[in-house]
Amino acid sequence: MKSTLSGFLLMLAIGCSTQGSEPRALSQVETTHHPGDVIVLPDGTYKDQNLHLTGVGTADHRITFLAQTPGKVVFTGNSVITLDGQYLVLSGIMLKNGGAGSSTKGKGEPDDGIAVKGAHNRLTDCAVSGGTYKFLVHLYGADIHMDHCYLAGKTSGEPTLQIEAPGEPNNDHIEYNHFGHRRPLGRNGGETMRVGYSWQSMNNSRSLVEHNLFDRCDGEIEIISSKSCENTYRYNTFLDCGGMLTLRHGNRCVVDSNFFIAHHKKGSGGIRVIGEDHVIVNNYIEGVEQGGFWITSGLEHPPLKTYFAARNCVIAFNTFVDSAGPAVDLDAGFGSSNRTVMPQDITIANNILSPDQNGAVLKGKAGPGYAILGNLSAKDASESNITGIRAADLGLQRGSDGLWRPTANPTSAVTRLDRPWR
Repeated sequence: MKSTLSGFLLMLAIGCSTQGSEPRALSQVETTHHPGDVIVLPDGTYKDQNLHLTGVGTADHRITFLAQTPGKVVFTGNSVITLDGQYLVLSGIMLKNGGAGSSTKGKGEPDDGIAVKGAHNRLTDCAVSGGTYKFLVHLYGADIHMDHCYLAGKTSGEPTLQIEAPGEPNNDHIEYNHFGHRRPLGRNGGETMRVGYSWQSMNNSRSLVEHNLFDRCDGEIEIISSKSCENTYRYNTFLDCGGMLTLRHGNRCVVDSNFFIAHHKKGSGGIRVIGEDHVIVNNYIEGVEQGGFWITSGLEHPPLKTYFAARNCVIAFNTFVDSAGPAVDLDAGFGSSNRTVMPQDITIANNILSPDQNGAVLKGKAGPGYAILGNLSAKDASESNITGIRAADLGLQRGSDGLWRPTANPTSAVTRLDRPWR
């Protein structure tokens, strides 16, 4: 039986004076709230709602829209939710199998499931499961914090999560979320996360994406599509994903201490490197099928939406094991789609590059300014005529955490970084 939104109850945070405890109509819920207010959404299923939650809180006294029971406040049908203001929190709600065939925006395009606008707002402990929204979640604002959410099951085109990078750094923080299964889309536009767009790619976003689980994210080759500058992707796990973390557009990003564990799934891979001044360190890649690091060639005068050659990037202290090669593609895409500019000034240092018995350590040719040094491999890479990769008995063994690690053999010891390179 469906509840009605007239069941919303306004309660103030502990320590504040009460301001009424009777049920409020939806029109009242969408009116002005005050710093410290907590608006409780009663358990129930709500269909075809266009809910606009606004207010201006403060850093010390946020306005919170809170599910009575997390996961039991469910929106279905063409329901959309917009959080717009400052220092707002939306917690505990679920959108299930929703979508908008006709847009409330009046532009003939599907709506976002949850849109977060404004500044200093937080989306936490929420879920969007299934549906044909344009984006399951769309972050427009600045300093948005999204944590402990579950997004999965998108069946239409466009990314699951879209983060805008409109100009000034937005400094969004995406942490401790579970990005669940997304089936192959069969065309471009099936990313699980996109940070910016091609036309925003020279803007500094400075988004921090950390401690997230990407689980069977198979929409397309780009699991994460980074299309802006100065983002950091660290401590994430990519489990059985048919794609790669892709620095598609933009410069000066950090990819640090991520885990790619694919169990030899078709389409799985490591990291695509496109653009300038990226730092890629301390990542662990196991059981992928498309290789570890694609260092990409570009066009002579590339428009924003095409390919820029990788330049002045560092790839160091990474582990690539039990995977189809190449461990490193030195000039990925060279000669295709008019790409004639080789990557240059690339440092590949102190990595373990140990593909499976059928995989190559290297592919392609090193461009100008390449520095390859201190790398170890269980395979002989001498046929590449490139020094800096030494064949060694690495003594790889599975540790108690299930990861392959070298033994204490001096020929295979590698010092790890304990912090990102900056």
